[in-house]
Amino acid sequence: MSNLRRGLFGLGAVAVVVGAFVAGVWADQSFPEDMPLIAVGAQSRAGLDQGTIDQALRIIQANYYNPHLNSQELTQGSLQGMVRSLGDPWSQYLGPNQYRQQQAYYASQHSGMIGIYVEFQGGYPVVAGVLPGSPALRAGLQTGDVIQEVDGKDVQGLSAQKASALIEGPVGSRVTLVVERHGHRLVVPVTRGRFQSPTVVSTRLPQDVLYIRIYEFGDTTQQEFDRRLKAGLPGSRGVILDLRDNGGGYVSAATAVISAFIPRGVAYEQVGRSGVVQRADVSGDALAPRIPLVVLVNQNTASAAEIVAGSLQAHHRAELVGTRTFGKGSEQVDYPLANGGDLHLTVAHWYLPDGRSVGGHGLQPTVTVALPNPQDMFDAVEPKLGWSQDPQLARALDVLRGEIESGQ
Repeated sequence: MSNLRRGLFGLGAVAVVVGAFVAGVWADQSFPEDMPLIAVGAQSRAGLDQGTIDQALRIIQANYYNPHLNSQELTQGSLQGMVRSLGDPWSQYLGPNQYRQQQAYYASQHSGMIGIYVEFQGGYPVVAGVLPGSPALRAGLQTGDVIQEVDGKDVQGLSAQKASALIEGPVGSRVTLVVERHGHRLVVPVTRGRFQSPTVVSTRLPQDVLYIRIYEFGDTTQQEFDRRLKAGLPGSRGVILDLRDNGGGYVSAATAVISAFIPRGVAYEQVGRSGVVQRADVSGDALAPRIPLVVLVNQNTASAAEIVAGSLQAHHRAELVGTRTFGKGSEQVDYPLANGGDLHLTVAHWYLPDGRSVGGHGLQPTVTVALPNPQDMFDAVEPKLGWSQDPQLARALDVLRGEIESGQ
């Protein structure tokens, strides 16, 4: 399984301004060791009518009313149409800029952004989270802030993409937000920046509970998670792993998280076009194989995050608390192209150790608890705001206390 060392199972890769489920949907990624070479004979065997494609291109070049054609746009349009014809929502052609953005996102490197996640309520974007180390955090934006204006423009009713476009801008430039916070109107100037944000945060909750939030499974997640877990375990009686709004990421990082809690066995299984089942085993280096564990999930917990939650559930290692997860059970591979773009192609489906697929239906939590107000979700980046208003976290603490007491 060498091509899965940097496998990526996820949803949101370009959402550094307005959140992983606002500014685009991306899926699983891995990088093949060998690029396929397609010869003319292989094209004809596949039934591709290259002659008709070339004929159409010649007609366009000779007869289209605008003689100043952009060859790069024609190339990218052709690739987009080819991939769309597959009828697979997770396979996509990424242009050079999109591909660079995806790579930067999973490296947690953000440029020209302010670093907030948002939900939309009443037509307005509402801050649902602030990225660690971001300009938004330094400027004092808080979870629950309702963004009413951006640089004097009323943003009610704007699409996520348009709101994002208003907030983004050159590094070092300033954007002025007018927000409503607890009935007060505040003017918050934010200087757009270039920053790297951690993918894992942690804090200590009452009764010696270690809380760890993983935002996505990126380049540095494995190292960050190991560091947070090792530092937090001494003196901890239980762990809450928060995977809410985690759209996925590199499967190597996801497997490392599973391996921290399970000493042996299968992390997940994968089935490709050949029908052969490939097993991905845990590392055998469990840091916390017996400590009581509860995992928080919601409707935006997807793909690689579902692998972690589902595998821990299948091994009877953790209870899941929250709402049913997103339900993405396929893997994509990134094939970089000569123009700097990328073919993001579905190559396999994955299954949990007990044989379940989450595709289309997600994971059902052990304990179902809704979060009526997304702004009540606990944010370890802003622990001073407290956790008591978060009903999912409160219930997870109850479940965890029960496990701790039963184990005594």
